[in-house]
Amino acid sequence: MAKKVTTKTFMKKKESGEKITAVTSYDYSFTRLIDESGIDMILVGDSLGMMIQGHSSTIPVTMDEMIYHSRIVARANPSCMIVTDMPFLSYQAEVSEAVINAGLLLKEGFGEAVKLEGGADVAEKIDAITRAGIPVQGHIGLTPQSVHQMGGFRVQRDEDRIVNDAHAVEEAGAFSVVLEGIPSHIAKRVTKELKIPTIGIGAGVDCDGQILVMHDLLGLNRGHVPKFAKKFSNLGDLAVEAFAQYAKDVKEGKFPGEEHSY
Repeated sequence: MAKKVTTKTFMKKKESGEKITAVTSYDYSFTRLIDESGIDMILVGDSLGMMIQGHSSTIPVTMDEMIYHSRIVARANPSCMIVTDMPFLSYQAEVSEAVINAGLLLKEGFGEAVKLEGGADVAEKIDAITRAGIPVQGHIGLTPQSVHQMGGFRVQRDEDRIVNDAHAVEEAGAFSVVLEGIPSHIAKRVTKELKIPTIGIGAGVDCDGQILVMHDLLGLNRGHVPKFAKKFSNLGDLAVEAFAQYAKDVKEGKFPGEEHSY
């Protein structure tokens, strides 16, 4: 088994210039495959609301659902680090509630760190959670839980706000920060200024690492695929072909054959 990836691994990679790799995962089977590939980090993302549950946003996802998916990802016992998203309204209201919910994602969901969205506005929550001994990954720029406030999934271009948020997240104690949907020149500046690693998604090549939604990467997403996502395979098409061939063989009496019978 490969050496376990931790927050210290992230810092070493930042210092050495080695890129950090991350993808989302929501279940046991894909987690095992991801871990075999040598990926550094799995995000149990609230993107499961769209990829798994069929919602139009991440907002409906609950704490119980995040705990459930985090637990079955952790059951694969991967060498990569498991970071679990804090869902909408699990941290926005009160500091004490944020700490309790973050703790539940580790205690019951068996995650190893939590991720929450926001910059200066959530710095107090990040500080409290980290002081409770829970590693926190920040997330600034395009924050999907604020999709209605932002007027949709739009690229964020306010450089002063983004840079201020990045520094606030770092100062609050986050071990890394996701930069989503921001111009590459802003991501480059943030990456240069911060001591903690930046993980980009739609933020250009200069971030310390990259993350993609697994379904987009594998070509499993049959809906809208954002501009920043690259298909590294077309498993969706292969799956349709396999299902169709299976149905054909059943209808024609070719399956099961003698070799599949007892």
